[in-house]
Amino acid sequence: MQLDERTLSIALPVLVVMMAALALWLALLQRSYSALRQRLRRLVPEGAGFDEVLDRQHRRLEDVAGRVDALNKLHRELEELTQRSIQKVGVVRFNPFADTGGDQSFAIALLDAEGNGVVLSSLHSRADTRIFAKQVLAGRSRHQLSDEEQDAIRKALAPAGA
Repeated sequence: MQLDERTLSIALPVLVVMMAALALWLALLQRSYSALRQRLRRLVPEGAGFDEVLDRQHRRLEDVAGRVDALNKLHRELEELTQRSIQKVGVVRFNPFADTGGDQSFAIALLDAEGNGVVLSSLHSRADTRIFAKQVLAGRSRHQLSDEEQDAIRKALAPAGA
């Protein structure tokens, strides 16, 4: 079968365009292949297999899980410790004696999250200053409390912003 000149003149440019398209397509494939190979090399070092990579990642995950467990344990311990630390403070200043000027005396309640702690009182007069400490359990004391000491405890136990 012979091709005439007209068919050859049409077929040749079509063939050239198809070859150029094929070359472009191959170039794009090569570029994608190179990028994929580069990403794969970052995941799998030269000479290492997928089993090695997966095993290494598994060990790293176990290590991270162990660290998270240790941090959770520490968090619980710190949470328990903070429940027993001073969190609530109430202060009342007052003047217990008519012969002294200003509110130099005070009662201060220092309590933990459960209302346990101490209430300190200082009574200031012209001649001396006396300091008292009374234990507080759940917002109450087995010792006789003055009105100011009770006010200090109430202030300490009051919700924030109240």
